[in-house]
Amino acid sequence: MHHPLEWKDIGPLSEIPVQGARRVEHKEGRIAVFRTVDDQVFALRDECPHKKGPLSEGIVHGHAVTCPLHNWVIDLATGFATGADEGCTGRIPARLVDGRVQLGLVA
Repeated sequence: MHHPLEWKDIGPLSEIPVQGARRVEHKEGRIAVFRTVDDQVFALRDECPHKKGPLSEGIVHGHAVTCPLHNWVIDLATGFATGADEGCTGRIPARLVDGRVQLGLVA
């Protein structure tokens, strides 16, 4: 069944550090919103597919984040682990509109 998305404004891009993240609480769980050095935004479930480490506390590099628990590298665009590691965390649609970050959440 297809559920429509509702775009929720979570604030200005400037509130997310460059190469950093911000955690957003949602009824379906925690969401990590990432800002890359080139000011792109990505959102993933704030849970590494390995041992559920908080990705929002990881190190952002390029378009990936390294989990702070066991150094798994997760692709921000897809949520998939890279390299020899296997697993995926949920991806949440994210966009920038007039300098503000919006997340596409199920209505």
